[in-house]
Amino acid sequence: MKVPESYRPHLIFVGRRNAGKSSLFNAFIGSNIAIVSDHPGTTTDPVYKSMELLPMGPITLVDTAGLDDEDTVGKLRVSKTLSTIYKADIVCVVVEGNGRWSEYEEEIVKDLKKREIPFVIALSKSDLGINESLVEYIKSCGYLYSILSVKDEKSIDDLRKMVASIGSKPYEPPLIEDLVDGGDFVVLVVPIDLEAPKGRLIVPQVEAIRECLDAEAIPVVTKERELRWTLERLKSKPKLVVTDSQAIMKVMADVPEDIPLTTFSILEARHKGDLLELVRGLRAIDKLEDGDYILISEACNHRTLADDIARVKIPRWLENFTGKSLNFEIHSGREYPDDVKKYKMILHCGGCVITRRMMMERIRQAKELGIPIVNYGVIISYLHGAIPRVLRVFPEVMMEWEGINAKRI
Repeated sequence: MKVPESYRPHLIFVGRRNAGKSSLFNAFIGSNIAIVSDHPGTTTDPVYKSMELLPMGPITLVDTAGLDDEDTVGKLRVSKTLSTIYKADIVCVVVEGNGRWSEYEEEIVKDLKKREIPFVIALSKSDLGINESLVEYIKSCGYLYSILSVKDEKSIDDLRKMVASIGSKPYEPPLIEDLVDGGDFVVLVVPIDLEAPKGRLIVPQVEAIRECLDAEAIPVVTKERELRWTLERLKSKPKLVVTDSQAIMKVMADVPEDIPLTTFSILEARHKGDLLELVRGLRAIDKLEDGDYILISEACNHRTLADDIARVKIPRWLENFTGKSLNFEIHSGREYPDDVKKYKMILHCGGCVITRRMMMERIRQAKELGIPIVNYGVIISYLHGAIPRVLRVFPEVMMEWEGINAKRI
């Protein structure tokens, strides 16, 4: 139950009001979490609950407001539902079994197919009857479907099995495991500064240690001030050095050129998103002009410090690098702001608190809008002259970088 949300596939229940979403949500979990009522529009904000669904493992279930809520407040609820769907690894489209297929179901299925999100149609309230023409239509479309009733535990368990069969853990490239072999030394440079969480390491650092152990490599953890001393005392050359992005200048100076070097943020960019696309986003830096708006997008909310990386350091470094006066706007949360089209560039956090599906969706939206997107680690390395060195462990990305440089020359 302590598995972070960012490592849980998300199953989202969507459908029209009174389709039986909340009842099904509760039955799926086996507990009365969501409020159930015959009154339409009972669910307002999304309701989240975690559970174990074998063989998938830990997952997060999300109940949502009805798609057909059309009054003023209802439209806000629908907007919230639609913005929640982008988090989905699997969607359960709930339709009353004795009802009909409407434009609401049609539009949501079209959107899910566009985003390549797997889904299942749940024909609910089968104890009240089934519309055979509805079943035939769903069959003709080739959609996966389940006929069920919350009063029939077997039908609910059949749905659980169906979800588990189509929702095996989404593909995530390894963080570091494929870059090291058994017996390799891997030096992980972990600065302990004001932003380091007291008493613990951040998620990518912990995951890097675990993946090294899984690969039977030997992780050595040190702070940047002890790095040179650490390297001198290792009897064999490390296979890889990984550092926090903010220490890249000092670490790059201390690590010999023949030792591969990268950053946790670069690894995270590949693990949670699309490193190739984030490197392509660097092209936008040469095109920035005075007065351009830059969106700094953070997936989580946190208390900011005086020398915050997103609000202070990156804006200062970027303006010094470009010589331009730029407008930076911070937006925290799981969705982009409504006026996202005005930005010439999106600088995104590493995405360690969201799933890969969520991060890929944010990258997809940026591409669709034609807005270059870069994550913190990639741009920090670039502004400090650490690219291409930190990219050399990824040949495909290096080819892209060399192509960008060739066009620039």
